[in-house]
Amino acid sequence: MKRLYIIIIGVLLAMTANSQPSWTKKATKSVFTLKTFSADGTLIGSTNGFFTGEQGEAVSSFSPFKGASSAVVIDAQGKELPVACMLGANETYDVAKFRVAAKKTVPLTIAAADAAEGSQLWLLPYRETKQMPAGTVRKTETINTGDAYYTVAMTMPEGTTSCPLMNEAGEVVGLMQQPYRQNDSLSYAVSARFADSLRINGLSINDATLRSTKIKKDLPADHSQAVLSLYIGQNSLDSAQYLQLIDDFISRFPNSPEGYTYRAQTELVDKKFDAAARDMEQAVSVADAKDEAHFNYSKLIYQKEVYLTQDPYEPWSLDMALSEAREAEKLNPQAIYRHQQATILYAQKKYAEAADIYASLFGSELRSAELFYEASRCKAALNDTLGQIALLDSCVATFSLPYLKEAAPYLLARAQVLMDADQNRKAVNDLNEYAKLMATTVNDRFYYLRFQAEVGGRLFQQALDDIDQAIKMNPQSDLYHAEKASLQVRVGLYDEAIATATECIKMAPDHSDGYLFLGIAQCQKGLKAEGLKNLQKARELGDSQADALIEKFN
Repeated sequence: MKRLYIIIIGVLLAMTANSQPSWTKKATKSVFTLKTFSADGTLIGSTNGFFTGEQGEAVSSFSPFKGASSAVVIDAQGKELPVACMLGANETYDVAKFRVAAKKTVPLTIAAADAAEGSQLWLLPYRETKQMPAGTVRKTETINTGDAYYTVAMTMPEGTTSCPLMNEAGEVVGLMQQPYRQNDSLSYAVSARFADSLRINGLSINDATLRSTKIKKDLPADHSQAVLSLYIGQNSLDSAQYLQLIDDFISRFPNSPEGYTYRAQTELVDKKFDAAARDMEQAVSVADAKDEAHFNYSKLIYQKEVYLTQDPYEPWSLDMALSEAREAEKLNPQAIYRHQQATILYAQKKYAEAADIYASLFGSELRSAELFYEASRCKAALNDTLGQIALLDSCVATFSLPYLKEAAPYLLARAQVLMDADQNRKAVNDLNEYAKLMATTVNDRFYYLRFQAEVGGRLFQQALDDIDQAIKMNPQSDLYHAEKASLQVRVGLYDEAIATATECIKMAPDHSDGYLFLGIAQCQKGLKAEGLKNLQKARELGDSQADALIEKFN
C-alpha cells in the first residue's frame, strides 16, 4: 500500500510538471535567441535571453559578447533586432543587460520576491513546447548584492542557457546558468532582478568586463555620472569612440554645456577652430552657470593662443581669453577666475599686472606652493631676484619638515635661483633635501648641478664626490672629466688632475679642455715643457684662456 501511495504521488507531480501554465503563450513572446559577431561578421556565440523592458531592454549571458563587435536578437516572431548598446555586465555570474533597436518590446514581469525553497518553477524556452521543464527549488543562496542564486531540481534541456525561470504567477525569478555538465539532475539560475539591476555608471568606461566587448556602451542616465564618463573617456577611448560618446551626451542632455565644451576640446586638437567656437558659444548659451561657461571658453582660447600659435585664428586672441575670464568673475567673483586672468597676463608678458593678481590670491583658497611659484616667475621676468627668492621661500614654507615628495620641484627651483644669486651654500642645502626626496630618480645631471653649487660654496670635497658620482653614472662625458680636472687643479691635486685630464683627452681629442687642464697641472708640478706644449695645443683648438697661461708659465 505504501509503495502504491508513492507511485501515485510521483505520477501527480509528473502531471503537474508537464502541464502547460496559462501564462506560457504570452510569456514566450518575450524570449529570444542572441547571436554575436566579430568585426568581419564571423559568428562568435549564440545563447538565449528575454526582454525586461518595453524600450528594448533585455538580459542574457555575457560570455557571447566577449570580443564581439555586433549582435542581434531573433525574437519569437523570427524578427532580427540589432543590439544597440550595452547597459551593464557581470562576468562572475555571466550576465549582461543591453538594449535592442526596437520601438516597443514585450517584457516579462520580474518577481518582486525571491522564490522560496520547495516552490515549483518552470523553465520557459525560446520556442513554446508541450512539456515545459519544471522543478522545485532545492536551495536559495544570497550573492553579494543581496539577490538570490537558485539550485533547482531539474534537468536543463540542451540550448536553454539564459532562458527565464518562471514562478506559478508567470513572473520571471531567474536567468538560467550554463550547466556544469549535461543531463545533470540539478540546474542553477541567478536572480532576474539582479540581472535587470545592472547599470552603466561614470566609471564603467574602465570596467574590464565591459571593455572586453566592442559593442557600444550606453551613456549613464544620471547627468553627473554621464559627465564623469566624458571626463574619463578622454584618456580611455579612441577618438572615434570618444566623439560618439560626446554626441550621445549632447543628444541626451542638449541643454547641458559639458557636451559642447568637451566637443570643442576635441575640435581644438583637430584645429577645427570655427566648430570649437560655435560649440563654446552654444555652451555659454545653454549653461545655467554662465560664469563656468565663460571660464571654460577662456581656457580653451588660452590653450589655442599659447600652444597652437603656428595656426592663427583671427577671431581669437589672448585679449579675448582675458575678456572671457573677466566676464566669469563679473558674474560670480571667484579666486579661480582671477587666477585665470593672471595666467593670461603672464602669457601677454604683462608681468607686473600678473604678479599683482597672484599676490591678491595669497589669502584665498588657492593659496599653495604652485601659486607662490607662479608669482615668483613674474618676479624673475621683471629681474627682481630678491622678490623671486622671497616668493620661493614662501613656496617652500607651505611644506613642513620632513618634506614630502611634492616639495621636490620647488626645492630644485629655489636652488637654481640661489645659485644664480651666488648663494651657493643655501642652494646646496636645497639640493641635499631634493636628493633625499628623489633618491631613486636623481641622475648625472643632478650631481653635476650640485657639484657646481658646491664649487661656488667652496665645499670642495663634496664637489669632488659629486663629480665622481656624475662620471660613474655617465662615464663617457668629457665635460665631467674636464670639470673634475679643473677642480683638482684648483685644490692642488696635480697628479690626480693629470690623470683625469689625460682621460678627458682620450675621450675628446678635438676639445681644448683636456689639454688646458693637463698643461696647467704639469706646469704647476714643474713639468713646464710638457705643460706648455699642451697649453699650446689648447690655444690651437681655440681656448681663449691659453694665451694668458702660456705667458704666465713661460
